[in-house]
Amino acid sequence: QYLQVLPGVVFTGDQGGQLYIRGGSPIQNKVLLDGMVIYNPFHSIGLFSVFDTDILRNADVYTGGFGAEYGGRISSIMDITTRDGNKKRIAGKFDASTFGAKIMIEGPLSKQKEDGGSSSSFILSAKNSYLEQSSQIFYDYVDEDGLPFNYLDLYGKLSFHFGNGSKINFYGFNFTDKVNQYKSIADFSWNSAGGGTNFVIIPGKSAVMIGGYAAYSEYEITLKDDVNPDRTSAINGFNMGFDFNYFLGRDQLKYGIEVQGFTTDYFYINSVGRTIQQKENTTELGLFVKYKKTAGKFLIEPSIRLQWYASLSTISPEPRLSLKYNVTDNFRLK
Repeated sequence: QYLQVLPGVVFTGDQGGQLYIRGGSPIQNKVLLDGMVIYNPFHSIGLFSVFDTDILRNADVYTGGFGAEYGGRISSIMDITTRDGNKKRIAGKFDASTFGAKIMIEGPLSKQKEDGGSSSSFILSAKNSYLEQSSQIFYDYVDEDGLPFNYLDLYGKLSFHFGNGSKINFYGFNFTDKVNQYKSIADFSWNSAGGGTNFVIIPGKSAVMIGGYAAYSEYEITLKDDVNPDRTSAINGFNMGFDFNYFLGRDQLKYGIEVQGFTTDYFYINSVGRTIQQKENTTELGLFVKYKKTAGKFLIEPSIRLQWYASLSTISPEPRLSLKYNVTDNFRLK
């Protein structure tokens, strides 16, 4: 809902909503969940998110200009992070509506005995749609046979905190969609799954914070009918990276490296039985440096990124500059 009101955003709502931001194509939007690439963040019910808002900690959306720590896309970045589970007690939430229900549970694996002490926790979330059944009762004026949309979203996370502020997370997800689009004629479905880890290390008595992540995710879409063989298209890949964040008084220096590799696989058998398949692999490597300078009411952020595309044997230098001026406490120019 938030993305739809941003300037420069155009969306489509039928059969897997797509975002067109700043004139770019949908594949030029990068969606990250705890550092992991999500290839399709929407459900078949139009522009409907796969993410459970109850487990989100932060969502940074950059349309157009974004810092050098992000690369590989030119339209937008959606950097979404989930929160850690409750460190002191078991808690949960259940929610239901006319089209679906969700449940969330969280709690400690080892309780935090004192503020700032070590602890471990978990958080689990599940969302399910029963619209195909409930629509026959509540929305029979649309279609008396029901609306053929089904989905199931699962997400889990384990968090381990240490006394000095360092922590490590392990997480995984599985998002599925199925549309009986033309009743007995065709079924349209997709599945997205993945998992990974991220960490933050804070060396003792040091002004540096070290972060890192490693993840793998995949996405496959399938069309089935009674006439043609199944048609599928898939993408899977890994991404990992490290960054170092130095706090120099009011200034900040950040640099790091990112590696991404992925495989695309298109498979189709036409009406005469001929198999058409295209499978490709590629790797990308990114290096970035960013400096944040505070000078009075000015905030200046020069940065540069070097992006290497293995399939093209090309290095793309990407210099960037952000300038902000705090006119008053409530008004800023950027």
